[in-house]
Amino acid sequence: MKRKNLILKFLKTNYQFCAQFHNVQFWENCDVKPAKICKLLFPFRLPQGVCWGGGIKSRKIIKTMKIQLVHTVEDIICLENLLEAWKEFEKGKKKRKDVQEFSMCLIDNIFSLHQDLLHHTYKHGGYQAFKINDPKPRDIHKASVKDRLLHHAIHRKLYPFFDKTFIADSYSCRENKGMHKAINKFREYANKTSKNNTKTCWILKCDIKKFFASIDHEILIKILSEYIPDKNIIWLLENIVESFSTENKISTGLPLGNLTSQLFVNIYMNKFDQFVKHKMKAKYYIRYADDFVILSENKKQLENSILEINKFLVEELKLKLHPDKVFIKTFSSGVDFLGMVNFPRHKVLRTKTKRRMLKKIKNKKLDLKNNLISESHFYQSLQSYLGVLKHCEGWGIRNGINKIVKSV
Repeated sequence: MKRKNLILKFLKTNYQFCAQFHNVQFWENCDVKPAKICKLLFPFRLPQGVCWGGGIKSRKIIKTMKIQLVHTVEDIICLENLLEAWKEFEKGKKKRKDVQEFSMCLIDNIFSLHQDLLHHTYKHGGYQAFKINDPKPRDIHKASVKDRLLHHAIHRKLYPFFDKTFIADSYSCRENKGMHKAINKFREYANKTSKNNTKTCWILKCDIKKFFASIDHEILIKILSEYIPDKNIIWLLENIVESFSTENKISTGLPLGNLTSQLFVNIYMNKFDQFVKHKMKAKYYIRYADDFVILSENKKQLENSILEINKFLVEELKLKLHPDKVFIKTFSSGVDFLGMVNFPRHKVLRTKTKRRMLKKIKNKKLDLKNNLISESHFYQSLQSYLGVLKHCEGWGIRNGINKIVKSV
């Protein structure tokens, strides 16, 4: 009985790793049936046609199954969830004209959206396109307030589920992750690989060409269907996915600007993440959106992995590596990853980033002199730039900023 309680206690806190208990001898010597444990501990559905059995069969299911979303479409489109989604959506947007217009008849608009979704008469609207420089030109597509509200409602229910399926070292658009944590983890892995700079650490750095514009709708929906048994949710997601296509391409591409796009690309790339970790057995692998690195002591192994990676991306996801952004370098020579050039004992901003930062501060200073912006606005911008410099070595650029600020 004591052993039974210990097993249950461990599995309750580590149910995601239950698959490791596939050893036949372990279960034969245990007085707790695998099926009983699974029914008790796993709060999700099995794929259609699969049920928990006893003995070795249930152990095989544990090893090969994919967890299923419990939520139904009613959980997403209910008025309560739509109202909670509105609270999240309107943060920082209350002064915008389209948001104010929608909020004037908020209850009516939310109820109308609910009815459209309930009766399957909802159709995702078009997009307002505009360009930004971040720093390179990017095409942003902005949906209507009604559609963006729905994006938030969907994200509220799907993100917590899918986030648990992602690998730990995927850092883009996830809670408690982000760019700086990705860089810190990169440096940690580099130090481990190089045995604290006593051995050569080789780094394969790759970038996917036209990432958002190349997402295949059919593949994405197929991946979503593997996790979501509710056909009505799939209908809803398909409605959103098919609302946008890259120019001159049919059923391809996701819009930069949708909250759902951020989640969809992580779900899409999770298949690749699992391949790299479990098929290629890459011990040190980090991905942030379309940028990823693999660290190893073996340069030849990394060279061979490029073909394997490209083959998987092309055949399984219809994506391609950017030919000009694939390289293998040593950590000691400095590796440009996520906006910073990383060395064993320090990291610095890219030269282009430094120049762009100084140029923007100069322009802000001129605007301040010409009374185009307030002093508080100028210093808010300045603090944001100084905040970036806290994460790297920047003595020279700080001096440059001080000279600009003190200039009359």
